[in-house]
Amino acid sequence: MRTESRAGGDPRGAEAGSETGAPSHSRQWGPVSDRNVRRLNVLVAAVGVVILLPLMGLIALAVKLTSAGPILYTQERVGRDRRRGRRQESRHGPRDPNNVLRAHDAGGQLFTMYKFRTMATASDGSASPEVWATPGDDRITAVGSVLRAYRLDELPQLFNVLMGDMNVVGPRPEQPQIFQDLRGKVDRYPERQTVLPGITGWAQINQHYDQSLDDVRAKVEFDLEYIRRRSPAEDLRIMARTLPVMVGRQGSL
Repeated sequence: MRTESRAGGDPRGAEAGSETGAPSHSRQWGPVSDRNVRRLNVLVAAVGVVILLPLMGLIALAVKLTSAGPILYTQERVGRDRRRGRRQESRHGPRDPNNVLRAHDAGGQLFTMYKFRTMATASDGSASPEVWATPGDDRITAVGSVLRAYRLDELPQLFNVLMGDMNVVGPRPEQPQIFQDLRGKVDRYPERQTVLPGITGWAQINQHYDQSLDDVRAKVEFDLEYIRRRSPAEDLRIMARTLPVMVGRQGSL
């Protein structure tokens, strides 16, 4: 099942935790490596926007002409948790006089994520209610069904990458209310927030849409494996594997 945020979908066979089947080894990536990963992702996003801008223009026109409502669908998501180091310091030092730590811990920095709208708006012009979508859901427009099938509705997130909210590769960001629920039920779930979320990721090319907590737990393991071995080369490998996943309508982007 799916909402506009694509939280569920068709089950597919998942691969092993790595292509070789061997356990990955933990790596400690420093600031320089992290900057290199970020630079690669920004470069790919910028090139992607230039190349895909005509396609995005056609998609925007198709969305606008075939159904009433906005072209883009926006939704608040949980991003990178940049407070982890500050939390640690606060346990062993004086209270931050500038009140850097927010009173409410959302799990990460909240941001607005962009997608092409794939569902019809309500009769009063408001967005469709946030409930799970089902196969054949009549809220999904004809154009929207095509966009969802090939993950083209995610293309506006290239601008999220350029804005600094996301990377091309990383754990998929979740809605705040769902994040709060999952971090209390899934072990190590908040550890996904140590890096920027992504449009695609190791979990998305290996695991089907979430249909149960076990599916979420499996994705968390993939995400943590990615974080352990994260590098520019690893991101390029995942990007290269994303295209056949999109064309073959597999995985869970």
